[in-house]
Amino acid sequence: MDSVTFDNFNRQTHNQNKIINHMQQKIMLLLFFITATASFSQGTSFAEPLKEKFTLSGTISDARTNETLIGVNIFIPETKTGITTNEYGFYSITLPKGTYNIQISYMGYETVEETISLTKDIKKNLALTETGQQLDEVVINTEKTATNIRKPEMSVNKLSIGTIKKIPVVLGEVDVIKALLTLPGVTNAGEGQSGFNVRGGGADQNLILLDEATIFNSSHVFGFFSVFNPDAIKDLKLYKGGIPARFGGRVSSVLDIYQKDGNSNKFSMNGGIGIVSSRLLAEGPIVKERGSFLFAGRASYAHLFLKLSDNKNSAYFYDLNTKMNYKLNQNNNLFLSGYFGRDVFSLNNSFVNTYGNATLNLRWNHLYSDKLFSNLSVIYSDYYYGLDLNLLGFLWNSGIKNYNIKYDLKHYVTDKIKLNYGVSGIYYNFNPGTIEPSDATSGINYKQLEKKYAFEPSLYIDAEQKVTKELSLSYGLRYSQFYRLGSSTVNLYQDNQAVVFNHELQIYEKGTPIGTKYYSHNKVIESFDNLEPRFAASYQLDENQSVKASYNRMTQYLQLISNTASPTPLDVWTPSDQYIKPQIADQVALGYFRNFRDDKYSLEVETFYKKVKNRIDYIDGADLIANEAIEQVILNGEMRAYGLEVLLRKNTGKLNGWISYTLSKSQQRTPGRDATETGINNGSWYNSGYDKLHNLSVTSSYNFNPKWTFGANFVLQSGQPVTYPNGQYEYGGITIPSYGLRNGDRLPAYHHLDLSATYTPKPNKKKGWQSEWVFSLYNVYGRKNAASISFRQNVDTGANEAIRLSIFGVVPGVSYNFKF
Repeated sequence: MDSVTFDNFNRQTHNQNKIINHMQQKIMLLLFFITATASFSQGTSFAEPLKEKFTLSGTISDARTNETLIGVNIFIPETKTGITTNEYGFYSITLPKGTYNIQISYMGYETVEETISLTKDIKKNLALTETGQQLDEVVINTEKTATNIRKPEMSVNKLSIGTIKKIPVVLGEVDVIKALLTLPGVTNAGEGQSGFNVRGGGADQNLILLDEATIFNSSHVFGFFSVFNPDAIKDLKLYKGGIPARFGGRVSSVLDIYQKDGNSNKFSMNGGIGIVSSRLLAEGPIVKERGSFLFAGRASYAHLFLKLSDNKNSAYFYDLNTKMNYKLNQNNNLFLSGYFGRDVFSLNNSFVNTYGNATLNLRWNHLYSDKLFSNLSVIYSDYYYGLDLNLLGFLWNSGIKNYNIKYDLKHYVTDKIKLNYGVSGIYYNFNPGTIEPSDATSGINYKQLEKKYAFEPSLYIDAEQKVTKELSLSYGLRYSQFYRLGSSTVNLYQDNQAVVFNHELQIYEKGTPIGTKYYSHNKVIESFDNLEPRFAASYQLDENQSVKASYNRMTQYLQLISNTASPTPLDVWTPSDQYIKPQIADQVALGYFRNFRDDKYSLEVETFYKKVKNRIDYIDGADLIANEAIEQVILNGEMRAYGLEVLLRKNTGKLNGWISYTLSKSQQRTPGRDATETGINNGSWYNSGYDKLHNLSVTSSYNFNPKWTFGANFVLQSGQPVTYPNGQYEYGGITIPSYGLRNGDRLPAYHHLDLSATYTPKPNKKKGWQSEWVFSLYNVYGRKNAASISFRQNVDTGANEAIRLSIFGVVPGVSYNFKF
């Protein structure tokens, strides 16, 4: 080994040792916290009469498919305590010796009651049977609602797939993301816009997980459809606040989705044929009752009709979901799951945009004891974004990859306390852009924008504790670190400012580098670390109502650089560094929850306040495409959001559904870095692009008879903030518009009414070929919602005029669903 290589090796080893030592110090701190928490939880029992205790544990699954069920409620009336199954269907509860009446309930399944004599540790696996009428899947039974009243969990929404399938959507395609938009605090950025916004945050501030793997873009065809095939989904939960410590990396919300495991009892298939796409799912046993597989495919074909009319434009998508699992023995299970999806958008073959996600996850579940459950996951996630610009003679591609290893443990310490703790490490590979010639005749030279690398380790501890009959707590701590790593050449700037302020013109301009510095492979360029506390409390006023409060701090080390003004938003993710600081959010929430009329109705009212530091903002005239020095057009600002959310649900009867309303405000500000600078928008607060003052949604389903079910959905939102020109001037014979303050105007209000009807020819048929027809009508009264408004000069009259771009009018849809 030569001296230069040896020196580089020593420097890398020194940096890695610093990281390891720093992590060890924090691990010791959290281990102390874990020990103290466990000791405290054990100590609370000393004040009670010493009783012999035993543990009841096991898994709960579907009797037909043997699919494990997430969030099943196990309630013990004698002690008025309960627990829910975890993400793998496992439960554990420790009780004093005695005889108990155990009630097991789950949405869409028959409630099971069983008497158990607990004189020793018992492992009991249970299978639940679906209700006779699956149209009742939206019904929330008494035990489940009562458990939610007691649980210190708020700002969380869960929708069953059965409920989602009844919500009318555009072109009749069942859509997970569109269903989320009917919930309080959740909006879209506008007609045809991708992603979703939670409590005034950006789409990039949502952590979206599919079987624990990160999905960086949740939309197909630029927001018309979501990437989630509803046939393959088992469970989904949206956390808007009170987020558990096991989640990190985003500052607005967490959408946690799990795929089905597959039917381990028998082979079956189901699918659907629609106007624009079709889907097919196959599942069955690898070894009966021990292992299973699932494959689900979906593809659109509307572009084929364009080709029949000699239209060379095209837009289509396809995706594949797959999962396999195998039970090694009673204490060990293996899972392998994956997702692959692509979108292709083409304009006359001169412009082709291809993008999509790919994930892979290998998991090992191990049961150390009837009180300690563990899960080890090795995860790969990739987001690709490519452009083929034949017109200009070059290809562009960019993306982000991450490699994640995480180990989580769930410790059911006593009947009053449960601990969750674990560690994870994520390695990132960012490709900001690769440019290459499209063919040999192109005059474009190959160019690779410098790739970026980062490492994000973290560890956490969460405790859920029942303090008294009325008071339950959830509290935890997450410690995260982030290291921006080489190899990379970094620009150096005067006074470390990549953006400079021109005092004469009163504008921000790109800074000029005064030099560069090269960091070798894995050398730390910049590092951050943050403690992220979480806390939630629930106080039960009586059997039917409670008040809850929560606080959480979240840190986001990744930033999305997006040119939302282009027809195909250019998404480039970049890590935090010495110029782009990590976003840090603090959110508090207070809520009132009540069930009344024998749980026929439920009411949830929440108010929240959220503040985010280091939210990036772009200087005027920022150039984002192929920018090798993105720090020259970005300033670190702040944002805030606050509001009131109301959700009223009707849970039982032929007519059920919910009304949600949100009154909220979302603003952003980037003040000057000192008294001589104006900042963005004169340093004043201005409406963020996601601000929706009013957001009303009415969603209902009516079970007319066993053959016919009808659905309706009405949405009303304030218009999206925009910046209109407030004047014009002429320069060199050209008319140039002038603009006022940012986002000072709004698009017209957004609203539409959608209807659907589902016809099941043979509702009582449970074997063989089963089918249903779904008819839908989107935007019944033909509202021309504005996706954007542009301004131009009329060539005939010379007058200025505004042009509204609307995407949808009335859209009918029909699909045929089947299973066998």
